[in-house]
Amino acid sequence: MNTFENKISNLFVRHEELLLRNNKAIETGNGIYTRYKYPLLTAAHTPVIWRYDLDEKTNPFLMERIGINGVFNAGAIKWNGKYILLARVEGNDRKSFFAVAESENGIDNFRFWDKPIILPDVADGETNVYDMRLTQHEDGWIYGIFCAERKDRNAPAGDLSAATATAAIVRTKDFLAWERLPDIISKSQQRNVVLHPEFINGKYALYTRPQDGFIDTGSGGGIGWALIDDITHAEIKEEKIINLRHYHTIKEVKNGEGPHPIKTKKGWLHLAHGVRACAAGLRYVLYLYLTSLDDPTKVIAEPAGHFMAPKGKERIGDVSNVLFCNGWITDEDGTVYIYYASSDTRMHVATSTVEKLLDYCINTPADGFRSRTSVEAICAMAEKNMRLTNK
Repeated sequence: MNTFENKISNLFVRHEELLLRNNKAIETGNGIYTRYKYPLLTAAHTPVIWRYDLDEKTNPFLMERIGINGVFNAGAIKWNGKYILLARVEGNDRKSFFAVAESENGIDNFRFWDKPIILPDVADGETNVYDMRLTQHEDGWIYGIFCAERKDRNAPAGDLSAATATAAIVRTKDFLAWERLPDIISKSQQRNVVLHPEFINGKYALYTRPQDGFIDTGSGGGIGWALIDDITHAEIKEEKIINLRHYHTIKEVKNGEGPHPIKTKKGWLHLAHGVRACAAGLRYVLYLYLTSLDDPTKVIAEPAGHFMAPKGKERIGDVSNVLFCNGWITDEDGTVYIYYASSDTRMHVATSTVEKLLDYCINTPADGFRSRTSVEAICAMAEKNMRLTNK
């Protein structure tokens, strides 16, 4: 075996060791969820054959020809008994694309399929795509709604950063054949759109996030709700804001629906991201809220503050101080796998149960929007506990 062949062999051995590494639970101490030691997916998890030309004639030094910058913001679904992540993979060239990775247990040993997804194109092909939410709809299709980004044609001359965002739709039944539907028509830009898994009064329902610009939410008040007649020609005509932004909270700058909500006996359980400004820039965290089964637009519970925030090494990455989630899976036994990304760089998992998340959502104090009300909530619980412990 020559030196080049040895290098290739070592490359695959190291990669396989990474893929087969067992994950380890780390108890957080808060009783709500369990984090895990190792990321599920990173740039290094992507297949060797995506990154290296293994032909000695054209790559004599075995250089990485196509670099991967990060793997993050994955949609998630349980399919054919496997835990499926449809990850956003970003190359060193800043272009994102989608790729499927699967695992037997949802905690470790995720392995990418041989090739990433080539999406059907549209007439005015987008420059970039990312952050797909997956929904198994009762109509029989698995839908993916993602952000399609294009250069803003109305930007001033020389401005190469201005962009526009639309919500694009694909659907599949096997993750191999994808049907591209027309982008959603909306009066505002839409970067975070999620399909509700059930018909509402015979119509498809969307969770939206209207915003005035690609970055600026402007007059967009929070997470919206819209009903559409035809998913194959989706148009948002009316939006109702169901989860508002608030001053001096974790979601004062913007907020957006994560994955589609989980249907429980006590309501629709939602996971969302909230964004606030701080000295270090924008800080993204995750929060939960609950809406009525009879009326999914009616919020019936929402704990104060964040549910999860960047912790330790999660705070460092390509875009630091960010947690983002657009995929979770609920097993038949009630276990919930929360697939979240940290700092636009890597994918993680946290586990909980439907029962725990409902308890957290319903029995944790709501935000009173003042320091005084926060202190009053602490004092009330402290006084109760002192009575219970006779102190």
